[in-house]
Amino acid sequence: MKSDFSGVFPYLVSPVKADGSVDDKVLSRLCDDLIKAGVHGLTPLGSTGEFAYLDRQQKERVVEIVVEAAAGRVPVVAGVAATTIADAVSQAKAMQRLKADGILAVLEAYFPLPDAGVVEYFSAIAGATALPVVLYTNPNFQRADLTLPAIEKLAAIDNIVGLKDASNNTGRLLTIMNRVGEKLAIYSASAHIPAAVMLIGGKGWMAGPACVIPRQSVQLYELCRAKKWDEAMVLQRRLWTLNECFAKYNLAACIKGGLRLQGYEVGNPLPPQAPLSAAGTEEVGAALRALGALT
Repeated sequence: MKSDFSGVFPYLVSPVKADGSVDDKVLSRLCDDLIKAGVHGLTPLGSTGEFAYLDRQQKERVVEIVVEAAAGRVPVVAGVAATTIADAVSQAKAMQRLKADGILAVLEAYFPLPDAGVVEYFSAIAGATALPVVLYTNPNFQRADLTLPAIEKLAAIDNIVGLKDASNNTGRLLTIMNRVGEKLAIYSASAHIPAAVMLIGGKGWMAGPACVIPRQSVQLYELCRAKKWDEAMVLQRRLWTLNECFAKYNLAACIKGGLRLQGYEVGNPLPPQAPLSAAGTEEVGAALRALGALT
């Protein structure tokens, strides 16, 4: 199976009201505006979507809203994350039932796992659905990471079609591409410089910042596609100032804070996470204004 997922896929926030319900209207509006801004897909329940802080009902409602809002205009790649195989399989089946177009598979782990357990987990997700599956590795947050041997084994599974890597290690990405490049599409995260990943053969990126700078992100992608690398790097350096804010403050707080500045009442991160501070709000706002993303 080959994936047609390419381009900019914003990691969507999960706007949750004080009573615990998902704010349908603000999430639908955000999705519609992002699509009109030219993004190529939507990814609910990624890191920016606070998947680790949502219950099962909230997760399913988020995906349901996003699928309805997308209305087939762009693919929806929904996050599946669990500590047990049984829960992950159940979530994968739910995402297929909710008509997502693909799955972003995340492994949550409390205890360390050997490669065999990691491979078993992702294999079970792929086996539970006919949807294309994108693996997600983020060693900064994961107790059990995807090793190169594990990636090679998983790449042999037909509907595992991609890898989103947030390791900050471009050399590792080149090794992965050399070993399984024909089998897995590679996607960048905001932790990488997306233009650099595109230069070495990436297909796009899935990242929270695209929620607040969608047009600029799409422009960068198009410059990379056209191999206008000098122009791409000029824009990439400008966009990186926003990523520096996210490295300094909580990611979900930054994206939600930036969206509030843009007029989206997405609320604060779910407790016990802290909302973006006054200093952080000022810094994010300054970065957005400098990029033409805040009037």
